[in-house]
Formats: sequence, structure tokens, C-alpha cells
Amino acid sequence: MTANDLPTTEAIALVSAPAPYVLAIDIGSGSTRCSLYDAYARPIRKRIAKADHRFVEEADGTAEIDADLIVAEVADVIGQVVEGVEPGLIRAVVMDTFASSLVCVDADGAALTPCYTYADSRSARHLAELRTCLDETEVHQRVGARLHTSYHPPRLLWLQDEQPDVFARTAKFLSLGEYVYAKLAGVEGAATSTMAWAGILNRHTCELDDELLAAVGVDRSRFAPIVDPDEPITAVSPDVARRWPALEGAAWFPAVPDGYASNVGVGASAPEVAAMSAATSGAIRVIVDRTPDVLPSGLWAYRISRTQSIIGGALNDVGRVTLWLQATLAPLSYDEVDMLLRAAPAEGTPLMLPFLTGERATGWAGSARAALTGVSSASGPRELWRGAVEGIAISYQRVFEQLREVSPGIERVIGSGGVAGAFPAMMSVIAQALGFPVQVVNVKRVTMRGAAAIALSVLQPEHPLAIIPQTDRTEPDAGQRAYYDDLRRRFDEAYAAIIAG
Repeated sequence: MTANDLPTTEAIALVSAPAPYVLAIDIGSGSTRCSLYDAYARPIRKRIAKADHRFVEEADGTAEIDADLIVAEVADVIGQVVEGVEPGLIRAVVMDTFASSLVCVDADGAALTPCYTYADSRSARHLAELRTCLDETEVHQRVGARLHTSYHPPRLLWLQDEQPDVFARTAKFLSLGEYVYAKLAGVEGAATSTMAWAGILNRHTCELDDELLAAVGVDRSRFAPIVDPDEPITAVSPDVARRWPALEGAAWFPAVPDGYASNVGVGASAPEVAAMSAATSGAIRVIVDRTPDVLPSGLWAYRISRTQSIIGGALNDVGRVTLWLQATLAPLSYDEVDMLLRAAPAEGTPLMLPFLTGERATGWAGSARAALTGVSSASGPRELWRGAVEGIAISYQRVFEQLREVSPGIERVIGSGGVAGAFPAMMSVIAQALGFPVQVVNVKRVTMRGAAAIALSVLQPEHPLAIIPQTDRTEPDAGQRAYYDDLRRRFDEAYAAIIAG
């Protein structure tokens, strides 16, 4: 079959969809979704379900969610999607989740804590302590991640200090995906990428980093075995087939971080294609063979398998900023926002550092908070919106600048995510900041599609996937370069002042 003969990613009716099918689950910051995909990684019509949820967020840095609530949501959406599907057609179950996450469980597998999310920054004091006793540059080069509140090391110290009884009773430290799999299918195993995204996997050996674990006083036996993407688990609880007959005999692929699935879902699986996600959080990532010898200070490099890594940087707050603007300072209609962001930049626009829940790449200041400067009596909702989006765009630029150091052959930047869909004109501002074309893909639920594609690449490695429809590229305007260069200078100066303070 030639590329011209391949179907596109449009949904297809169940009666016309070729098997094998993959049941894909996506646990995001705002919802749990589930969908059935056919042999071409096309979603099957009317075989999708969704359950909304929200993090519990507090001013002290709390950002958590009830892990058992998520288990119940996943069970419910699975039931809705597979009802009436004949046993034997669904060959795989695969999941992606937000990363990184941590759930403490006891010897019986019960959750002792909520799920602590990537945005929880209550371990900021313990992060500072770690930075005094460890060489952060060495840690970064070994595990591919800086010391940061998003990752396990400071959070494990925080648990020991703030909840010593819970810490002592913890038999296993699990990611959210591992916990859901254990409760629903009796599955044990942590994806290579999940452990990498937790900030504790040595990127050169693909094993847990002993020096880092020793520094936080945790033995590797308290973590699940590491499983590569091509090692699905078939030994599942018999309760699965009794509860969902359609899943009898299906292999369960280890849950992977949504960033990995998102790259695959938009077709960014090669070093020349970078994926830019714009959802509640955001990131720019590229998949490469092996791992770089030396990693720029502002990026992470997570192993996704024995043979590949994903490199990039993440932003805590993208969609979260737009929601905050709409709910507080600057409510505007979608049309107003669209016109505003397509317009040329204007001098006097306020500058925003968009760190509502702390900064990850490139400075890794977990305790940083958002700041607005240059606000005057002339600053209304439009000016605040424009300043916030420009701040987000510069945050992406800071990541992209370092990403091109390790992957200079990048030819395309593919954008996706809920914010890219809701505010497409934001891509214009980002393209100007990057000085590089941005192309938004016309694919729904890219992370779930990517998770399905990962499973299908193992089930049928020679079978092609559906073609992603191409869209127009947003090109940068050379005439705006001076404005964005000056914006970057002002951003960096404000950032330095805030971090120093």
C-alpha cells in the first residue's frame, strides 16, 4: 500500500474498522478520556467517553488529585467504550498520563496519599536543601532532569519530613498510571519513560540512579520493575475479563507520560520534527536516537526506551494562564482574543512572566510565581491578554533556543493541544517569538492517538498508520523580529530580578 492509498485520521464506524483494536486511555490535568482505535490508529465513532476532574490547588503550592477518583473514572470510561465489543478484537490496552506523578501505597496496594502532581511545589524547601548537598549539574547530566519540585527527589524528602508515618508505611512509590493499572488489572510495571519523567532514571544506563536514591534515603526496591514500550504485560487479573469481556486476552502496555504519546500522536517521532504542545501545560520536544552526551542546562532528556530519548522543556502554565485571565482580570470573547493575537505587537504592552504554578524549563525555579510589569492606566483586558500570550511565547522560545543546540536539524515544529485549538491565533505570536514556522495538526486527541500508535507499532510493526492531514504553516514576519528580540531582553531582565529577589 502506498502513502496515497492510506486513510486519514478521520474517525471510522465500528463495522468498517479493521482489527486489531487498541483501547487507549488519557489521564490529563482536566479530564480522563478513553477511546477505541482501529489498526490504522483511527478513532472508532461513538466509542469514546470522558470524565472531567480538577486538581486541588492551594496557595501553599498544593496541586493534587484523589488517586481513587481517577481509578473510578478510568473504570467507568472503559465500561462505556467497550460495551458490546466482541472479545478478541481488542488486542491492547494502553494509557498515557500527565507527568510526573506520585502515589504512596501500602503493602496491600491501597493509596496512603492523594496523587501528587507535577505542579505541586510544596517541596520547595527540600529542593533547596538538595541543591546544597548535591552537584545539580552532575545530577542533570546523569538523569537528564534538573532538581525541581516537579520531580520525585525533593518530594520524597518532603514526605519524610511532613508525613513520616505515611512514608514509613509506604511499600511502593507509584506513578498515577501504575496505580490505576494495579487497581484495575493487577498489573505491576513502570514504563521507562515514566521513571525518566520522575527525575530518577539514569539516562545512560536506563536504570534507577543509585546516587540520587541514596541522597533521598529510598531504596530501589520501593519502585516497580522498569518496562520498555515493546514489553506489554499479558499476566493480568482474571477480574479484567469478568468485568469487561471485550478485554479478554488483551495486552496491557505500561502507562507512559503524555508528552511521549503526544509526540507520536502528531507524527513527531524523528529528530527533524519537534512537537509543541499547548494545553493546560505546554512543552516543546523532539525524539532522538540514544541520548545526547551533554545536555543544555535548561532542557530535560528522558529515556523512552533502550534505544531512544525524548528531549525538550516544559511550561507549567499555558492553558492555565488563559483560564485565569478569563476568570479574573481580563475576560474577552474568543473573537476578541483572535483579533488581538493576529494583530501586530504594540509598544507599551505589559510584560507577564507566566509562572502561576512555578517554572520548569529553562530556569527550573519551582517556587517562582507570575509577575506583571509595565501595567498602566491604559492597560485593559486586551493589553493584559496580549502581554500574557507574549510571555508564554517567550517561554517557548527559551526552550526552543536550547533544543536546537542538541537537535540542529529540526525542520518542522508541529503544534497541538486544547489551547492551540481554542486560540489558534496564539500560534502566530509563538511563531514570531520562535522565528520559526509553526504548523498545527488537524488531529483530535493527539495524546490518545499517540498512545494507540505506540501499542500498534508493537502489535503490527510493519502495518502503516493513517495519514495526518496537513495544514497551512504560520510563518514568522521578519519585520517583527526587533520587537520580539527586545521582548526577550525585557523578559530575561525581569526574570533575573524576580529570581534574585
